[in-house]
This record gives sequence, structure tokens and C-alpha cells, in this order.
Amino acid sequence: MEGVKTKPLLHTLTFSPLIAPNRVFAVVYTCAILALLYHHAITVFHSTTLLSFSISITLLISDVILGFMWAAKQSFRMNPVHRQVFPENLEKIMKENDFQALDIFICTADPYKEPPMSVVNTALSVMAYDYPTEKLSVYVSDDGGSAMTLFAFMEAAKFGSHWLPFCRRNKLVERCPDVYFRSNHHQSSEVEQIKVRVSGIMTNAPIILTLDCDMYSNDPQTPHRMLCFFSDPKLRPNLGYIQFPQIFHGLNKDDIYACEFKGLFQTNPMGLDGLLGPNYVGTGCFFSRRVFFGGPSSFLAPEIPELWPDHVVSKPIQAQQVLALAHQVADCKYENQTNWGSKLGFRYGSLVEDYYTGYRLQCEGWKSVFCHPNRAAFLGDVPINLNDVLSQTKRWCVGLLEVTFSKYCPVTFGSKAMGPLMGLAYAHYAFWPIWSIPITMYAFLPQLTLLNGISVFPKVSDNCFFLYIFLFIGSYGQDCLDYILAKGTFQRWWSDQRMWMVRGVTSYMFGLIEFISKYVGIATQGFNVTSKVIDNEQGKRYDQGTFEFGVESPMFVSLAVAAIINLIAFIGGLIGVLRGKNSEGLFGQLLISGFVVLNCCPVYEAMVLRTDKGRMPTKTTIISTFLAWALYTAASLILKM
Repeated sequence: MEGVKTKPLLHTLTFSPLIAPNRVFAVVYTCAILALLYHHAITVFHSTTLLSFSISITLLISDVILGFMWAAKQSFRMNPVHRQVFPENLEKIMKENDFQALDIFICTADPYKEPPMSVVNTALSVMAYDYPTEKLSVYVSDDGGSAMTLFAFMEAAKFGSHWLPFCRRNKLVERCPDVYFRSNHHQSSEVEQIKVRVSGIMTNAPIILTLDCDMYSNDPQTPHRMLCFFSDPKLRPNLGYIQFPQIFHGLNKDDIYACEFKGLFQTNPMGLDGLLGPNYVGTGCFFSRRVFFGGPSSFLAPEIPELWPDHVVSKPIQAQQVLALAHQVADCKYENQTNWGSKLGFRYGSLVEDYYTGYRLQCEGWKSVFCHPNRAAFLGDVPINLNDVLSQTKRWCVGLLEVTFSKYCPVTFGSKAMGPLMGLAYAHYAFWPIWSIPITMYAFLPQLTLLNGISVFPKVSDNCFFLYIFLFIGSYGQDCLDYILAKGTFQRWWSDQRMWMVRGVTSYMFGLIEFISKYVGIATQGFNVTSKVIDNEQGKRYDQGTFEFGVESPMFVSLAVAAIINLIAFIGGLIGVLRGKNSEGLFGQLLISGFVVLNCCPVYEAMVLRTDKGRMPTKTTIISTFLAWALYTAASLILKM
């Protein structure tokens, strides 16, 4: 109609062109999985010896787990979407007074592994947002209670009075001081002059940003992108949070430890965005404060009225009453007598409180949005040695199992509350540690039987052999395609699949063991912060793409044993094939051994060829060699019985 003005567009949503191909492939691949499981069942039924029965049942269990995990991942591929935001249109519909107050939480725990200067840089980067300053509050949650961190922030407050106006005056895009001063900017006199210088009670802003201490702001327009969704009246009633992807700076060329986690932080959230929305990943997430007080259609009142989401803070932060209440609710024992941590606020009870919190919020009826702008909203650090990488994943595994074996299991509770696809998506993460069962089995059983001349797979001439080939190529091919289409490289995908196998015999397996130990009452290691401190020599090796071992770790032992067994099996099997010893029946096992050997090249190099401090410790190499020999000897005795 003429004369009718349309509101400026704030965001758009388009469906991925891969939806139809993904669904067709899922049907075909599912049929192949069922055919393989039928083959296993027939083999188990017709087993005539205890040995053949044991091998067949082990293969069946392993492939059932692989099939379940593959099926769970398909939930991300059924309806992926892409969003685009237009923050420039906000100015056409909003005045400065219309912007909602924003509370920002930055979490840190250990000043020696998370340097205070890094935390300070993160805080200053978000304080410099293009956002009304009187509506922006930054809180630092320091679980370590460090005086060093406190002193750093006292100094940062002085520096911020110069830095923040400088950023806005010069319209800087890079507003993290460390990043700005390390880049090749023109040195002006002003630059030289500037360059070594509990929210509910205090402000109760309706929007909260949670941020890890090492994830600094990379785009001052990020709050405007967030408001493109929170300002939409159609989305607002059920919109609980807006998740930005975790993206990292400082990754080496090939991302040898697969710390990018492209599936976890980029492609999978797009798939969830076409359902009820992405999961919460612990950082880079804007929450509506209302989500912490019950579902969209229900409200749980907190014990203190000042904590209600609609409470207006009228007194200044320095007021005695405000400070007293802040101390009260900040006490670590406060939640013991209240609903905080179970029914209100962030949900405790798991080491992965981010996964658990997002999961519970979506079960209550909240939806979320994934915002993935071309310029990364936040950039973070990654661990640069293998021990830290594996320790981090092990901690995740323990926390995920705590959710899996609770009354909130995603397969049952989640599927009922959110629907089967969302339930399967959360189950894909919740059951991560059980990857260790099939990966460990395929890392040892085919190899040990190969060394003893026992065939466990169909012959090359058998049709079932091509079923294995199709399942292998289909799964790996689809995963590689997803990675490349998400602007990844083939070499980084190779690192990603290699680390998936490495984690299978290390962090996944040890995480499963630690959870079981904890469950039966045996003392465990507990929470361990991943170090963000970069050693110069380690940094050089990481930049060169060299694996960093260096320290003694039980996880390195299991990895080295798998590497040794596969190398011996491949060489022994290759010699046997060249001599014509049942080459057709053992070819599948030879292929698996060769593939593992190819992935273990960095391990062999660290055990034998290197002399730097990052090599595999000699003690670990000796122990691993002895255990590999013992395992081979024991397996040979059992297989020949």
C-alpha cells in the first residue's frame, strides 16, 4: 500500500542447500549400517568357538556405538540455516535511550595459567564496545581470589580512562590493547602517550554477556548484532540467548591439535539453529537475564527481591546496602540454601556447566540463535602442547558423562522435552567418551589378529568388504566435505580426524575411567585449568607444526602403545602379504593398520628422531614398548588357545 512504511530489516535466515542431499545420504548410509549390523549378528549366531564369538561380539558392539554416534550427528545436518544481520539498520529504529543495559561477565581461575594481563586485555576490549557507556557494566569472576589479578585491574581502571576514549575517538576496530599495540599501526604522539597503564544486585541489566578470560572482543559492533535479534518482537518472547562462535587466533597453519573444533563451534550450531537453536559453549554468549528465572511461560522467584529480573537498581554501586547484598550473594555457600545452581541461574552439578546450562534452558522451552558474522566477534587462545589439549578434553568428558548418567539424560529427558532431533544432538556430545570403545578396539584388535594371521573382516572378493569400504569413505567423505564448505582446509581436516583418533585412546578413554572411578567413590584428579601461558620454545615448535609431548603422562603411554602395535602389525602384515600369506583375508586389517600408522607419524618422530625438550620422554617410550610387547604376547597366547 502506498504511504505505508516498512520497518528496516534487522536479520535474515536462509536454509542451507545441503539439506536435501544430507537427508538422502542419511537414508542410504542408515541402510548400509543396518546391513553391516545384520552381517555381524549372523556371524555371532554362527560362531563355533569362544574366540570367534568374542571377536564377533566385540565388532558388533563397536559398530553399534559407531552407528549410534553417526546417527546422533545427523541431527545437525537435517536443517542447517545461515543468518545475516544488519546492525546499521538499528540506528533507524532505535535511539540511544532505547539500548538495553548490558552486564558482561569475564571468568578466570588461576593467575599462573591465565595471566592477569590477558584477563585485563579481554576486559578492556569489551569495555570499548560501541555502546552507551552508562549502560555497560563489566564484572570479573576470579575463582582463584588472586591479589595479582585485583592489582592488575586497579591499574587497568586508570589505563581505561585513556584507552576507551582513544578507541572511540579514532574509531578503532581492534580494541584489545595487546592486539592493537602488537600490530603495525602508525605511531602517533597520542598512541605513545597511551601505551606496560555481582551483577544482579549492582546493575541488574536485562542482557548478560559471558566471556572466558582469554576471549577478547574483536568487533566493537558485536552488541549491535546481538540487538538485531533481541529487538525483534517476533523472536523476543522465547529467545533465551544468542551464541557467537568460538574462533581462535594463533593457530598454526595446519592446526595440529584440532583446537579450532570447527564442528563443535561453527558447523554444528548452524544445524541446531534450524531446530531450537545452538547449545551454549561457555563464552561469547549474550543471555536475556529472564532465562535464569524459569521457562518462558513460568517464573521462579529468587529469595532476594533485588535479584528479580524486573528489579530496577536505583542506588549507586558504591552504596553500602548494595555492596552488602553483593557480598551476600557472591558467597560460595549462598546457593546451598537457595535455588541458585539447580533451578535458577547457571546450572551446577557438572564440570561442563556451559553445556548443562544451555541444555536445561532449552528443555525449559527457551530458544537460541547462532550469530556467525564475517568478522569474528571474539578471538581466544588455544593450548599449544598435547598434554593440555588432552587434559582439557578429558575434563569435558567427565562433565558430559555426569549429565549422561543423570535424570536429565538427553536421550530420554532431552528428547521428551525438546523433540528427538534436539535430544540426539545433545546426546552426540553427552556420549563423546564412548567413542573410546570402538576407537580403542579398532586400534588394537585388527592389528593383534593380523600379527597372528587371523582374519576378522570379509575377504576382498566378498560383497561385505565393499560395505566396509562404503561406510568408511562415506563417513570420512561427508565429514571432510562439511569441513571444506565451512572454509576449512584439507590439511586442517586431516589434523581434526587424526586428533579424533588420538583422543579416542587417550582423553576419551581416561575421561571414561575417571568418571567410573568417581562414580564408585575413588578419588580423582578434579578440575584442572588449561594453561594459557606460552613458553617461547614451545611456541616456536608449535608454529612449525611440531607435536609437543615433553612431560610424562599416562595418556601418552596408551597413545604410544597403540602407535607401536600398529607399526609392528603393518610391517608384519605387509611382509606376510608379499609372501602370499592369506593376503585376501587380511587385506582389511592391513589397511586399518596402515591408516593408523600414517596418522601416528608425529608420535614415531617424537619417540625416536627428536632431541628437543618436546620429544616423547624416554621413560614413556620404554614403558610403552614394554607394554606393547606384553600386550602382543598375551594376545598371541589367547588367540592360539
